[in-house]
Amino acid sequence: MSDTKIGVVGCGGRMGRMLLKVIAGREGCTVAGGTEQAGSDLVGRDLGALLEGAALGVTVVDDPAALFNAAHVVIDFTAPAATLLHAGIAAESGTPLVIGTTGFETAQQEAIHDAAKNVGIVHAANMSLGVNLLLSLVEQVAGALSPDYDIEIVEMHHRHKVDAPSGTALALGHAAAAGRGVDLEDAAQRVRDGITGPRRRGDIGFATLRGGDVVGDHSVVFAAEGERIEMTHKASSRDVFAQGAVTAAQWVQGKAPGYYTMKDVLGLA
Repeated sequence: MSDTKIGVVGCGGRMGRMLLKVIAGREGCTVAGGTEQAGSDLVGRDLGALLEGAALGVTVVDDPAALFNAAHVVIDFTAPAATLLHAGIAAESGTPLVIGTTGFETAQQEAIHDAAKNVGIVHAANMSLGVNLLLSLVEQVAGALSPDYDIEIVEMHHRHKVDAPSGTALALGHAAAAGRGVDLEDAAQRVRDGITGPRRRGDIGFATLRGGDVVGDHSVVFAAEGERIEMTHKASSRDVFAQGAVTAAQWVQGKAPGYYTMKDVLGLA
């Protein structure tokens, strides 16, 4: 079987460069290309320069459609508006898309599901194996414990992250809500400030921390009278997200149109 040709949109960013590095070093994969915004000084440069290595013979372009036409699969860790554009191109070109972008609104999520009717799309708030195992465990634990156990989700990321709570924190909230058989939008308590009164039974609370260069820390706390259960995942390198995304790209090549998650990729569904 030939190598999977993988393209990266937003290839000049921190995550984009990490993805290029993983693709270039992964057996069975080749770098198909990368994009940056029009006017970027990276456009026209060889992608090998972004890795501070030998030339790859592929240059950075500012036309996403050209990248989709050149690749077997494209990976996107950009921003919601850009990702929706790329999902539309994926649907038109038939080139599968792996999405690691977070911060989508409900209507944007629905647009991604619509695009997945025409092409395979893997979408996950977090691509790491550890986090996806944590999601499964949180759902199981929430289902086993009564609402007397208060659920709180605490996350911390670097100072540059623009959305809050993180996509992973929200995914953990959805997992906890699924375990309890409730809708997260009805149970979520995202902000506490001032005289809030006692905690409402059944709430799923969120606390957001930002600072330094923290890659991503997530904890789920189940607190009851007399005991507390804490489940935590800490990422010390973005490499775990890049590795998972490339694994997803290899997996989705040749799959039927549909909306997939990392549970599908890892066989946890």
